[in-house]
Amino acid sequence: MPARGYNDAVMHSDRHDTWVVIAAYNEGAVIHDVVAGVKRAGWSVIVVDDGSGDDTAVHARAAGVTVVRHAINLGQGAALQTGIDFALRRGAHHIVTFDADGQHAVDDIPVLIAALADADLALGSRFLGSVEGASRQRMMLLRTAVLMSNRMSGLKLTDAHCGLRAFRATVAPRLRMTQNRMAHASELLRKTKTSGVRVVEVPCTVRYTEHSKRKGQGGFQAVRILFDYFFRAS
Repeated sequence: MPARGYNDAVMHSDRHDTWVVIAAYNEGAVIHDVVAGVKRAGWSVIVVDDGSGDDTAVHARAAGVTVVRHAINLGQGAALQTGIDFALRRGAHHIVTFDADGQHAVDDIPVLIAALADADLALGSRFLGSVEGASRQRMMLLRTAVLMSNRMSGLKLTDAHCGLRAFRATVAPRLRMTQNRMAHASELLRKTKTSGVRVVEVPCTVRYTEHSKRKGQGGFQAVRILFDYFFRAS
């Protein structure tokens, strides 16, 4: 349990020392509301528009946050790493990765940061928290992905590839992602294990909306991420 003093520091310190990195690809329909919610809570935000073919960048900028744009689509891993590098150059103390499609809850961010009192990396776990809008089949696939991930990474986690995570800037070099696309999530877990980064899981809420379901987010993708990293990545 994070120390009370650390919790108080998170509540009362300048939240600009924490940067929330949001990788976005063709999220024009929802990105403004997602980004505005994070900014309204007082966090510094960097959106990386990963070569979207829609008006994602326009809507993100309209929310009043910094936007960096990839000229072509490189993949979520590359977009997150671009955002992390940007945050580090701005002197971030903590970095949070947050989905662009509305699945994550802003209220979970301070809980993740507070958990860093006793860890280097805090991973959101929907199985310790709650899942909204998921079918039974999706939940079964997600649980299968957790079992596969634990076996392959050597970690013992309750969730895999939730996407909501926070870490100390000091461990960013050890967690640097080289997998440009979805395999970055498995790569990060493997590096967490091999580098000795202290990791803790934190309950979080994940909401599957009609928008995120249309984009294919869910259990099948979690299994595919594992396949891409452990069987395709060199």
